[in-house]
Amino acid sequence: MKRILSTIFIAAGMASANAQNPIVQTCFSTDPAPMVSGDRLYVFTGHDEEKADFFWMNDWRLFSTTDMVNWTDHGCPLAQFDMKWADDRSWAPQCIERNGKFYFYVPVHSSISRGMAIGVAVADKVEGPYKDALGKPLYEDGKWDHIDPTVMIDNDGQAYLYWGNPRLYSVKLNEDMISYSGEVKCDTTLKRYTEGPWIFHQRELTKAEKKDKANFDSSKKAAWGKYFMIYAAGGVPESIAYSESDSPQGPWTYVGDIMPQDNATKSFTNHSGIVEYKGHNYFFYHTGTLPGGGGFGRSVAVQEFEWQKDGRIPQIKHNDEGVKPIGTLNPYQRVEAETIAFSKGLHTEWNSKRGVIFVSDVQNGDWMKVREVEFGETSPKSIDMVAASALQGGKVEVRLDSQEGELLAVVTINPTGGWEEWAKFSASLNKSVTGKHDVYFCFKGLKGPKLFNLDWWQFNK
Repeated sequence: MKRILSTIFIAAGMASANAQNPIVQTCFSTDPAPMVSGDRLYVFTGHDEEKADFFWMNDWRLFSTTDMVNWTDHGCPLAQFDMKWADDRSWAPQCIERNGKFYFYVPVHSSISRGMAIGVAVADKVEGPYKDALGKPLYEDGKWDHIDPTVMIDNDGQAYLYWGNPRLYSVKLNEDMISYSGEVKCDTTLKRYTEGPWIFHQRELTKAEKKDKANFDSSKKAAWGKYFMIYAAGGVPESIAYSESDSPQGPWTYVGDIMPQDNATKSFTNHSGIVEYKGHNYFFYHTGTLPGGGGFGRSVAVQEFEWQKDGRIPQIKHNDEGVKPIGTLNPYQRVEAETIAFSKGLHTEWNSKRGVIFVSDVQNGDWMKVREVEFGETSPKSIDMVAASALQGGKVEVRLDSQEGELLAVVTINPTGGWEEWAKFSASLNKSVTGKHDVYFCFKGLKGPKLFNLDWWQFNK
């Protein structure tokens, strides 16, 4: 994958200064499940292995942002082997917060029933680590239907879990979120349903909005307050469609496509999630557009949208530009190197025992950028970096606004004796910088070998 990413980025047209999709370039991500916790937007994803000829998926990944353009990699919150009864196929997950804990619902192949099953893991923090809550599946019956769980806590506090391919299953969860009560319903009437459900309860209109006849025509049948079931539809290749209902478990009335299949995503599957964050509405999905990607090498993308006047979802088309920033990055505090807006040729790794996540596989010609860096009115004087190199090290050119932009500093990374033997390296700035900029880190050294790993960086006043 390293060589693939390094050689065809330009041909793929993804080195554009405006490109933000896919949101992660250091690995293949898939099946996005966005959620907001505190002041951050988190996206749980699946993980396609490189060079796959099927859905080779063995763990889940987690990324977050506060500005929608710089994404922090939190590594692997849970893997298939953390569930001793699971032996394959770590497919589309979803996480939800309740009573100060986080519940992570995952589909995996069960060594007990030899079919697909729904498991649940729990953590005290959104980043994990997550632990198998039951030591067995939450639901299984030996069938292969049981994939792609989605979860919702309704306004009255009742939680629901949904899943399934090619039928939609649903059940009421108990308050503990790790058990259920009542009938497991199987809906075979949902029009065009294939897989990947996402449940969304549309908000009610406020009194002021109801009075605003210019924006909301009460004479038309609207969807404010309804339940939306969003899903991959129509078989292969898949579009994203949705149906609506007055009840969380249906019956469902088909509305139409959100993202029609037009081959722009370069993936024969799709999987979506909708979230509101800081007053903006975002539609997440996946594509095969990352170099080396495709139907078995998928990556998460995002588009912003506005609700239609009747409360329904507009049609959304894929593009490489992604979304606009809604915040800035502070360069005067420690910034984890795995916080990236866009990159070429890099990967990330982690050491769970040491609690470290870092950028790895740095080679000559690779680069990464962060966006919306706010330097303020006074220029910094220097920059620090923490890196590790078992061999000869290399250099980091720090540039403004492009790969060939003004050179702020050159940080020399010397050998440290090991790939996780960390040391701090510093350089003075050779020019002043104020205001808001994109910052590029361009990596230089001998051609061919790995140069170093990078842990974090910080500008100093």
